[in-house]
Formats: sequence, C-alpha cells, structure tokens
Amino acid sequence: MRKTITVIAVLIVLVLIGVGIVQYVNTSDSSDFIGQPGEPTGTETTEPPVQPDWCPAVEVIAAPGTWESAANDDPINPTANPLSFMLSITQPLQERYSADDVKVWTLPYTAQFRNINSQNEMSYDDSRNEGTAKMNEELINTHNECPATEFIIVGFSQGAVIAGDVAAQIGSEQGVIPADSVRGVALIADGRREPGVGQFPGTFVDGIGAEVTLQPLNLLVQPIVPGATMRGGRAGGFGVLNDRVQDICAPNDAICDAPVNVGNALDRALAMVSANGVHALYATNPDVFPGTTTNAWVVDWATNLIDNG
Repeated sequence: MRKTITVIAVLIVLVLIGVGIVQYVNTSDSSDFIGQPGEPTGTETTEPPVQPDWCPAVEVIAAPGTWESAANDDPINPTANPLSFMLSITQPLQERYSADDVKVWTLPYTAQFRNINSQNEMSYDDSRNEGTAKMNEELINTHNECPATEFIIVGFSQGAVIAGDVAAQIGSEQGVIPADSVRGVALIADGRREPGVGQFPGTFVDGIGAEVTLQPLNLLVQPIVPGATMRGGRAGGFGVLNDRVQDICAPNDAICDAPVNVGNALDRALAMVSANGVHALYATNPDVFPGTTTNAWVVDWATNLIDNG
C-alpha cells in the first residue's frame, strides 16, 4: 500500500514539473515576439500630443529687414524702428485676432550690415546668424510647449534671407520643427532668390538675388561689405515646403532682381548696400501686386491661412 502511494506521489510531482517546464518554454518563446518588459510590442497606440488650453492655434513669426530691428526689442510690441515695413503686416494681424488665438511674434535681432559706409556695425554674416538662431529658438520653444500650434513665417530683406534659410531647413526635414507645422512662408525681397524656387504671386521677375549673382565674386566685394558672405542659392530649394513658400520681388529691386551676369561687381555690391529706391517702396509700389500693395497682399494671404488652415 505504501509503495502504491509513493508511486502515485512521484507521478504527481513529475506531472507538476512537466507543466512548469511547458509554461516556461511558452513564456520564453512568446517573449521573442512581444518583446521584453518596457519594450514596444507593435500593438500599442501612440497618443496625440497634448495641447495646453492657453496655446494659440497659429503663431505668425515676422523677420524685419536691415536696420528695422534690435536684439533687445520686444517681440510682441516692437519699437526699435517705428517705420519698419514689417509693422504694416504684423499690426493689422494683431488688431484682427486675439493674442489667445494668434500669436504675432517679431524677430528681435541686431539687423545690421557692416559695409564701407558703416564699419562699426555688426557684419551681415553675424547679424544673419543671430537672427536665424533666435528664430529657431522661438520655433523650438513654441513647438515643445504647444505641439499643435502651426506657424506662418514672413520676412523682408535680410529678414527674408533668414526666414528663407529656416524654411529651407524645415522643408528638407533638417529643421527644428516638422514641415507639417508650417502653414505658409512669405519672403519679400529675398537676397537668395532664384526663379523657379517657391511660388511667385504678383509680378514675376527674371532676376536673381544679390547673394546669388555675387557668389562667384565674393572675394571682390569684401572690401565693400566685409563679413558678408555671398552664399548663392539654397541647395535643394524649399523641399516639401516649396508649394507653401511665396517669393515676392519688386521689378528692378537690386536685392532680389539682380542680373544673372554681373557687369561690375563693385557697382552691384554698392547697390546692395544702398538698398533704397525700389527696395524701400514695397508698402506703396503698385508694380508688385497690381491693384494693391505688398503688405496688404501679405495680410490677406496670412488671414486666409489663419481662417481656413
């Protein structure tokens, strides 16, 4: 009798051991497919980013031109230059929309251009690099805090170069925010302008940006514009943002409508420095957008993007 009970007990123990082994094997095999603890399994769902209630739906970033800004200016209510062309775009938008819905932020940067007539100013390269870094910083900060906020970027002259460079980085997926976060970009008098890159509302001009036409003669123009590297066009253009970038240039503006073949590099560099005449008249020039002005057109364009996404 005792022998029988012993045999039965041994059999029960063996069965329990066998069940344990099978469970262990099954668990080990399944781990090859579902991953270790804490690893994604392929069946998890990604939650959309949380947008705080205080975040604006849209942020308009405006980059003023040379001598129209300052590094310590107030980005919400800029006063460095009351005659800044960009104010004729930003102020109407601020009046139209609540700051809770649309944030209008003006790039505060040195905005200078050392040249033969102003040797004590910051060089164009340093001013442009400062502006680019500050614009990227604002994009990063807003996107991190408000991931669903979308951007409209506008720039004039040196500010257009900065805005265009940032847009090119974003469009090539090398920027600080995703391209899907950008609703539109407007570049007014872009010194790196190339026909066929971006969209061309208003009057189309055949010329190119001053930085493009002077790139082969960069060393020759340095005595006139020391520290201003003529970088040419933007390699790869605006990438996936190409259809969202508006390239605006007034006919005969030496900054964006320069001749392809430079007859006299020094004269062309001096024209870039002076940047007056046509370049200073975008708020009144009827030849850019027949029937209206550039600033009025940009306000309407931005309003449509804000209202209709």
